[in-house]
Amino acid sequence: MTPAPLAARLREPGGPLFFPVTAYGPDGSLDPDVYRTHVRQGVAAGAAAVFACCGTGEFHALLPEEFEACVRVAVEAAEGRVPVVAGTGYGTALAVRYARLAADAGADGLLALPPYLVHAGHEGLLRHYREVAAATALPVIVYQRDNAVFAPRTVVELARTEGITGLKDGLGDLGLMQRIVSAVRTGAPGDFLYFNGLPTAEQTQLAYHALGVTLYSSAVFCFAPEIALAYHRALTAGDTVTLRRLLDGFYHPFVELRSQGSGYAVSLVKAGVRLRGLDVGEVRPPLQEPAQEHVEQLARLIERGHALLEEDA
Repeated sequence: MTPAPLAARLREPGGPLFFPVTAYGPDGSLDPDVYRTHVRQGVAAGAAAVFACCGTGEFHALLPEEFEACVRVAVEAAEGRVPVVAGTGYGTALAVRYARLAADAGADGLLALPPYLVHAGHEGLLRHYREVAAATALPVIVYQRDNAVFAPRTVVELARTEGITGLKDGLGDLGLMQRIVSAVRTGAPGDFLYFNGLPTAEQTQLAYHALGVTLYSSAVFCFAPEIALAYHRALTAGDTVTLRRLLDGFYHPFVELRSQGSGYAVSLVKAGVRLRGLDVGEVRPPLQEPAQEHVEQLARLIERGHALLEEDA
């Protein structure tokens, strides 16, 4: 796939972006059958795209062969109905290796996570992402967060790079994002994509939407797709009454619960998938499982979210 087709498929999202958790069996090994079910359920529920083996999918915990197997299963499960974007990361050599594994597995694009550990300068970051983009024909979305924060001029150069098709923001600096959008609009006009990649992105999507950022990741979609879809429909329709009801009654309490433990952006989401009846296993270390009391709070919150949907109906 070339950058233009992926951009075209994501330009007007018909639903949230789905970042599936990675399924493990009781012994901690990869469970491709459960993972296939998880991805199929998300696509059937109305996901606009599948982002396999990214942050929520514990990219950091996967061996290369497990990564390739997961991406291949996600591609098979999606059946071409929506694009499948795979994570890649670490240092440049490993990021290139994972990119090629994703291409071999049939992925439609790549989400390039920040380089491992190091704090690099403008030229080093550009070289890193350009080498990843040159490694395959897959379009690359660059993830801004942690040690990969870009000046607007750097994003302009990224947008001018063949094979780089978008920027996902996990930083949350709206002033910087506005400057980036303006700089790219004037310095590299074209079909460049922007994504809100903050944890529980629904909480901030109204602000991002005002900047023209219509794409966002939804961890909630993993375990409560009905709630995530209701939010997406309300956002698309400009239904502020429903948005406020969901934000105040579900998303704000969920963010408060998520903040109760380190790594809950992944482990609490995985617990939510199990609560909905699909045994995707536990997280791998160094992540740890959420406290039982927090899982119980999540169960009650999911019930409350569905009750809010009934009020709206």
